[in-house]
Amino acid sequence: MRYQRWFTPWVLVIPALAWLLVFNLWPSVNTVILSFTNARPIGGGSFVGLKNFETLLHDEQLRYALLNSVIYMVVCLPFLTIFPLLLAVLVEKKLPGITFFRTAFYTPVVASAVVVALIWQWILDDRGLVNGLAEKLGVISGPLPFLSDQWLLLLSAISLTIWKGLGYYMIIYLAALGNVGRELHEAAAVDGASPLRRFIHVTIPGVRGTMVLISILISVSALRVFSELFILSGGKGGPGGRDNSVVMLIQQYSQGFEGNLGYASALSIVLFFVTVVPMLVLARLNRKAADA
Repeated sequence: MRYQRWFTPWVLVIPALAWLLVFNLWPSVNTVILSFTNARPIGGGSFVGLKNFETLLHDEQLRYALLNSVIYMVVCLPFLTIFPLLLAVLVEKKLPGITFFRTAFYTPVVASAVVVALIWQWILDDRGLVNGLAEKLGVISGPLPFLSDQWLLLLSAISLTIWKGLGYYMIIYLAALGNVGRELHEAAAVDGASPLRRFIHVTIPGVRGTMVLISILISVSALRVFSELFILSGGKGGPGGRDNSVVMLIQQYSQGFEGNLGYASALSIVLFFVTVVPMLVLARLNRKAADA
């Protein structure tokens, strides 16, 4: 056996470790440092203590952004947790032509989020496909303000997120369903359980861990939403900026030569804690359910 020098493992680890320190750890530490300053993109800044966090308490735009993010999460969570599971159960069956439906459901996932949002912007415009068709059918007398009304714009963005995410989470469920024993379904069927009861008492418990993982992914994605709201609102955040998300606020405050990097960093820290809370809650609920 050849002699192995003590530093050989470190030589293999150093590139990955350097990448982690430079592109993950240092930006996180630097964000925390900047949050206590009034730093600008050009010209540096000075230490201001907790002033940025005090300003956050009185920022009306942040209150709207947090409300939008919570609504986004509350609406997306049940839809993107249950509907993909139902789709996965349907397309799991080996039927003629089922590959076509799998591909059709997954196509929005591989499409660019920007391109999809632009298409939806065209469809939901005052002169777009939805309003034009509804007026032709006599359902409405005038165009609905999908892209200019505070709540309709938010619901439009949520619909886009749900439509684009269905196929992604369906694939995750398909992988999980492969681990649910067929013998369990067969035994339940022999006992006279209906397909609905087998779904509730066999399928759902079998993919419970996957449901928790998907719930966490959905919660984090919903709280960090950007592309859908940004593009559908034309980058303006809706009427009076009331459809902004927290990520959009961070982008708005940090852009330009006069951007306030210190305040944007403070917003980033708020976003971090806002996204961590649902992750901890869902993990705790899953642990309690597993121990029960």
